[in-house]
Formats: sequence, C-alpha cells, structure tokens
Amino acid sequence: MKILTRYILIELVKWFLLSLTVLTMIFVVFVVAQKAIAKGLPPAQVIELIPYVLPQAVTYTLPGTLLLAATSVYGRMSGFNEVVAIKAQGISPRKLLEPIWALAFVASLLTVYLYDVSVSWGRQNAQRVVVESVEEIAYGMLRTQRRYSSGSFSITVKRVDDHKLIRPHLIIPPRGDKPGYLVVAEEAEMWSDKEQGILKIVARNGSVTGDDGVTVLFLDGEIPIEFPLRDASQSVEHTDAPSRLPLRMIPDEIVQEEETIRRREKNLAVRAACQMICGDIGALTDDQWESDARALELSRERLYRLETEPPRRWSTGFSCLCFAWIGAPMAIRLRNREFLTSFFLCFLPILVVFYPLHIVAVNVAKDGRLTPWAIWGGNILLLIWGTYLLRKVIRY
Repeated sequence: MKILTRYILIELVKWFLLSLTVLTMIFVVFVVAQKAIAKGLPPAQVIELIPYVLPQAVTYTLPGTLLLAATSVYGRMSGFNEVVAIKAQGISPRKLLEPIWALAFVASLLTVYLYDVSVSWGRQNAQRVVVESVEEIAYGMLRTQRRYSSGSFSITVKRVDDHKLIRPHLIIPPRGDKPGYLVVAEEAEMWSDKEQGILKIVARNGSVTGDDGVTVLFLDGEIPIEFPLRDASQSVEHTDAPSRLPLRMIPDEIVQEEETIRRREKNLAVRAACQMICGDIGALTDDQWESDARALELSRERLYRLETEPPRRWSTGFSCLCFAWIGAPMAIRLRNREFLTSFFLCFLPILVVFYPLHIVAVNVAKDGRLTPWAIWGGNILLLIWGTYLLRKVIRY
C-alpha cells in the first residue's frame, strides 16, 4: 500500500509542479507587463519587479494547478482501469485519494501564507521599485506623451532633449494652507535622490505665477523645486487598507477601530445632547456634524472590511482543498484519459458556482450586511458536492 501511495504522490507532485511553474510564469509575465505599460517602467525595473510579483502569482495559480494535477492523475488511472483493479483487490478508493488530500491541505496553508507574504513584502517592495523609478518613468512619459502628472504636480513639455526638458509648464496645485502656482521656464532638469527620498526639478529662465495672479520672473537664474518621491509617484497605495495588512496585524487593527467607533459615537451623542439642551437644533445639520457623521460611517466601513479579511483569505486558501476534494472523485467517475477534458468539466461548475458565490459573499460582508463567516459558503458547497461524488466512487 505504501508503494501505491508513493506512486500516486509522485505523479501528483510532478503534474502539480509542472503546471504551477507554467501557469505562474504566464501570470507573472501578464502582471509585470501590465504594470510596465501602465507605469511606463524601464526594462531594468521590470525585471526587478518579478520576485515581488511571484507570491501574488502563486496564490492565484495554486488552486487551479492542484485541480489540474488531480484530474490528470486520477483521470488517467481511471481511464486505464487502474482504479477498478485496485477496488478488485479490496482496497478502498479512499486510500487512493489520501495523497491528493494531503497535498491539497499543505497547498492551502501555503496559499494563505503566500498571501500574507504578497501583501506585507511583495506589494510594498513592488511599490518601492515604482516609487524609486519616478525619474525614469517621468522622463519616459514626457518623451512619448509630453505630459506627466501625479498627486503633487503635473508637467507638460514641448520636447525632451537628452536630459533637458524644453519649455516645461509645471503646475503645483494648492495643498492645505500652501497656495498653488505655475512655473513656466525655457528649460528644466529633473532627477531623483533615493537616499533623501526626493524628486528635484530645477527650472531655468522663466516665471512663477501664483493663484493670486502675481508673477515673479527669474531671468538668467534657476529655481529648485522638490517633491517627496512617494508624492511624485503615480503608484501611491494606502498601506493601512485591510487588504494590505498581514493577518497578524488585523486583530489589533479591529480593536483600535472599535475603540475609534465608540469614541466617535460618544462624541456625537454628547454634542447632540448639548445642542438639544441649548435649543440649537440647526447645529445638528451643519457641515461639522456631517463631517463627523461621515467619519463615523467610514470607521464602520473599515471595521467591516477588517472583519471580512481573515475569513476571505482562509477561504480562498482552502479552495485548494475544496478543488481537490471535487476534482479527484469526478475525474475517477468520468474515466477520461484526456486530462484537459476532465479538467474543464470539473472547473466549469466551479467557475459558474463557486467564484460568483464567493465574490458576492465577500462584497456583502464588506458592507456589513452579512456575517464574514458566510464567505465560507462556497467552500462548504464544494465540500458537499465532493462528498457526494466520493460516495459514488466508493459505492460503485
């Protein structure tokens, strides 16, 4: 029996690793190419992005590759009547399925772990690569589109000669109490200082026009303008978003958000009571009240998303086990030696039923209209279906 188990496990691992490698490489090329086109990354930075995209790519491809391995190995065994021969010797088909269940369980845990790696290490470093490449990205877009913009400034040029920007128009919008202004110059240069984390633009021979209409000339001179690299980049993500947090940080974030909600509710209640006692009912509809009420609503929305995130990641990770739970017995039942046929016949119901149900449950749970644990509904449905197929395989 150990020889049979070892044989099945080796076949599963071979198919699993082969399909995982091929599908992951395709996914990585697709994602990196998409980022490169969207951000205008130069080739060196595109290559540097690949290791940071890999964890995310593997989390997406693991369930599908495990299903492909299960349907190919067990479909071939059933097609060559190996399952019938094993049952004739008094060996339960359940013993044949134990290797794929063990492999799927390990793959499920690996998927959850890699998701954490992708959000805490992969995405942060990928964003760092993009932020540190602001100079190359900006020059590339200015050469091709004559325009580059970010949250902190926008710049248009007539042309780019080597490293010089000819006839640049630099618009800096107002931020907080700082007024905005327009810089028009004959030429400018731009470079990034990665150690200090700034993007520096030096404009020569031009004028500065403020929001108040006042214009100051700097003929035969230059003015330096500095921006933080993060603000100058087009790829700024909110690192405190629940989907960007590792699992270990989410419980503490939930506690903090609950405390924030209690504090804001208390402040609003106290303010409402004071205004009603004073007879100033109109203050309950002013801009400050609406702003505080909106802040409370945003805190509640973030709490719902925080509570949804752990079940979402665990249910997504353990879809590996659910896919294998269905794929292996269905492949035995189909008795088809063409593994692609078995794979698509197994994957089509998953695509039609599991993924829409999972997506709807996640979105509804994020809105607070459903308990987060309802996200496991799709997984439970697959397990029930797989159990039915398993009983058919064992009985007949």
